[in-house]
Amino acid sequence: MPPLAPLGKRERTKLSRGRSEIEARLDLHGMTQMRAHRALSGFLHRAHHDGLTFVLVITGKGRSGGESGVLRRQVPEWLSLPEFRAFVVGFEEAGIGHGGEGALYVRIRRARY
Repeated sequence: MPPLAPLGKRERTKLSRGRSEIEARLDLHGMTQMRAHRALSGFLHRAHHDGLTFVLVITGKGRSGGESGVLRRQVPEWLSLPEFRAFVVGFEEAGIGHGGEGALYVRIRRARY
């Protein structure tokens, strides 16, 4: 697998301003790590199969009090794993209008048939 590539500044700006479409969303709020991992895997597999380009994964910001949420920390690590790299080109924190630090823009790898 090639290394993960961050979204370009132009792509991120288009997404955050609504000029590029977010084709699907997954909200992981309130899920356990195991359930969230399964949901993310299925979601990315379907997005890849359906030929989507950009999706939004909402992790939530976590509890207040300075501590970030478990899923907010885990999801970027999961997206870097080989099992997800077959579906993911890269990802970055979403713009404030899409959840900011509690969400990620994910670019989906093109399916090869």
